[in-house]
Amino acid sequence: MKILLVYPRYPETFWSFQHILKILGKKGTIPPLGLLTVASILPKKWEKKLIDMSVEELKDEDIAWADMVFLSAMIVQKEGVRQIIKQVKEIGRPIVAGGPLFTTGWEEFTKKVDHLVLGEAEETLPLFLKDLKIDKPKKVYNSKNFPDLKKKSVLPSYNLLKVSKYVSLAIQYSRGCPFNCDFCDIVRLNGRQPRYKTVGQIIKELEVLRKLGWRSGVFFVDDNFIGNRIAVKKEILPAIIKWQKKYRYPFGFITQASINLADEPELMDLMVKAGFTAVFVGIETPEVDSLKECHKFQNQNRDLVETVKKMQKAGLEVQGGFIVGFDHDKPTIFKRQVEFIQKSGIVTAMVGLLNALPKTRLYQRLQETGRLVKQTTGDNTAFDLNFKPKMNKKVLMDGYAQILENIYSPKQYYQRVITFLREFKPPFRNSLPKIRWLHIRALVASFWILGVKSKGRLYFWKLIFWSLFKKPKTFAHAIGFSITGLHFRRLYDKKA
Repeated sequence: MKILLVYPRYPETFWSFQHILKILGKKGTIPPLGLLTVASILPKKWEKKLIDMSVEELKDEDIAWADMVFLSAMIVQKEGVRQIIKQVKEIGRPIVAGGPLFTTGWEEFTKKVDHLVLGEAEETLPLFLKDLKIDKPKKVYNSKNFPDLKKKSVLPSYNLLKVSKYVSLAIQYSRGCPFNCDFCDIVRLNGRQPRYKTVGQIIKELEVLRKLGWRSGVFFVDDNFIGNRIAVKKEILPAIIKWQKKYRYPFGFITQASINLADEPELMDLMVKAGFTAVFVGIETPEVDSLKECHKFQNQNRDLVETVKKMQKAGLEVQGGFIVGFDHDKPTIFKRQVEFIQKSGIVTAMVGLLNALPKTRLYQRLQETGRLVKQTTGDNTAFDLNFKPKMNKKVLMDGYAQILENIYSPKQYYQRVITFLREFKPPFRNSLPKIRWLHIRALVASFWILGVKSKGRLYFWKLIFWSLFKKPKTFAHAIGFSITGLHFRRLYDKKA
């Protein structure tokens, strides 16, 4: 068979970075790792083609070439999914759909796609393929089981990628998270018991990326990289450190982790030695009652600012997620969020309105109490709610806008970069990273766009000279943050 794997274009969101991709000479941020995994589970003799619409268009001739179209997406890509389904159906090809959007919201698509393969592909896709072989495929495939990654995971088909189009590539070590936050759908998708691959599997994947010629960032897309701290500390990180040293650190890594990472100095040290440079952490809110409300137990009973600074001093940039709109939020929360973000020096601060994702505990609670009004778009930067908040809606929306206007204004943003760089200790490397065309483009663009054309150019040059004379080892970071700040300002100016 000929299989076309399609991934919708990302809409403009916090993580899309669409406003700066052209500056970097790239088309997309990270590739669709799920579809690359699906491709490897399909029979080896089948022909496969990947269309990631963030980096290329889906053409009618691509669809006509295929015997079947495999479609995956996240909830924020729902509108793109509708357009793809329409285009494929006009040409008359069957659609097999899976991934997070369909796993938690499959009921909406039963009449629109031919087959729904839900949950994790290692568990459900073989069932579909078995029935397809005898020409008796069912409408819906699902499983309550979570696959053992050591036994069932496959090497993703990275060869299908146009790697030069991306800012970063992706890899996955584990799935699942031991915590069960009220608003999060990870437990529903991947369970509370973290499952992880073997050292050999991960090293093999890193080798494939290296042999593809990749020499840049790699995102560990784990739900919580330290879900099993012992395995991370004793097994995977020592192996990655050894491999990185062998090849003179070809990759820099970023990942996602819970805030209790700060309680493990040895673990943070190993991550930095392995080449991890940044970690996304769900901070959510400085309001203790709101943390209790959403069952964010790991964030309670600690000084959150000092916890963040521990990670920064260890050599990790903390990227933070923040939420407003909890039932326990008071009108003072907007000022408190701004003060926390500025004081902590979290440069990449994603602040969103609370929304109820399908089949989460929050969703069920709001539905039972009659407060749910519609399905969420999944957009973490939208001025939109899908439930009736306890706070006056106008007060909430105005307060949210004030946060965004404040933290991404040039003055506040560049000051936050300096606050972070004062605390941050860049890790020592035996060899300096190779200067690439990407870096030159970024440097020239930042000087012209931010240093000449921007209204905030005074604050930009203040940061640049501070970095050069006070902490020259952070100069590359200063340039990088300046460019990403441009994306955030353009995004929020457009959506506000």
